[in-house]
Amino acid sequence: MHELAFPLLVGLIIIALAFDFLNGLHDAANSIATVVATRLLGPVQAVGFAAFFNFAAYFVTLAFPQLHKVAETIGKGLIDANAVTPALVFAALIGAMFWNVVTWLKGIPSSSSHALVGGILGAGIAAVGLGEVQWTGVTKTVLFIPLAPLLGMTAALGVMLLSSWAANGASQRRAEGAFRGLHLVSSAAYSLGHGLNDAQKTMGIITVLLYSTGYLHGEFEVPHWVAISCYIAIGLGTLTGGWKIIETMGSRITKLSQHQGFAASTGGSMLLFGASWFGIPVSTTHTITGAVIGAGVARRASAVRWGVAQSVVMAWIITIPASGVVGALFFWLTTLF
Repeated sequence: MHELAFPLLVGLIIIALAFDFLNGLHDAANSIATVVATRLLGPVQAVGFAAFFNFAAYFVTLAFPQLHKVAETIGKGLIDANAVTPALVFAALIGAMFWNVVTWLKGIPSSSSHALVGGILGAGIAAVGLGEVQWTGVTKTVLFIPLAPLLGMTAALGVMLLSSWAANGASQRRAEGAFRGLHLVSSAAYSLGHGLNDAQKTMGIITVLLYSTGYLHGEFEVPHWVAISCYIAIGLGTLTGGWKIIETMGSRITKLSQHQGFAASTGGSMLLFGASWFGIPVSTTHTITGAVIGAGVARRASAVRWGVAQSVVMAWIITIPASGVVGALFFWLTTLF
């Protein structure tokens, strides 16, 4: 157990909530890219819509506590919770936030989730070495770097084909009207899934901080005040929006119809809810990118701007190593004070 003065604990919790806010801001594009690209909602309406459903994910977890497993993976599934120190938490958060700010300013849709994973691993290895790394949690997280976009793409492609078959024979006007309504519902589901999976990453960080400093007694379990604080923070971050990334996600990869927007957000939300159920901290950025590509491919492969998609993939590959290096550097800096 690592003793920590209460004011310092509060300061670290505020930094963690700041990361959660930045996560919402950085990932706003994930939730609303398809509804903005198809002009189903205006940008301001879409941001408010996504922020509301990001926060509403809290009530979903009250009904289904099983969906809070991602917090456990982040809190104790990457680095042994008993080896975590306040300095490690601080360095991990700074590493993740640094990478988020860099990619946000550049308009690159990288993963806030993997930035946090990289920060935790970099700071953790610098602090306690490879021996305390929980390789099971690391392996399933890393495996879903390629799997999340592939599964998102497959799910969106499947939804696109099934819904095309179901709408066969309907007039174009009637089908378009139906898909507009379905697209709005599926976008709400995706925003719920985004809030559900992403807010838990900060919950895991705050919970392991409380656990390792003796402020959380008993089993490793997310306190309700931590959960609701994180959902509020990510909702407010989404409300602020990340317009450069919205442009990349919503229009530069491929042009979307209401039908394709429905397929992309439906396929993406299916993956997010499944991953949350099994405690896998997937990237919502990777998921929706794959889903958007899948919806575009269903029309024709040439509809996808593969050059833009390739630059996005390159950002995915370097996110964990880059944020890990920054996390390690900040941990070493803390040892000087």
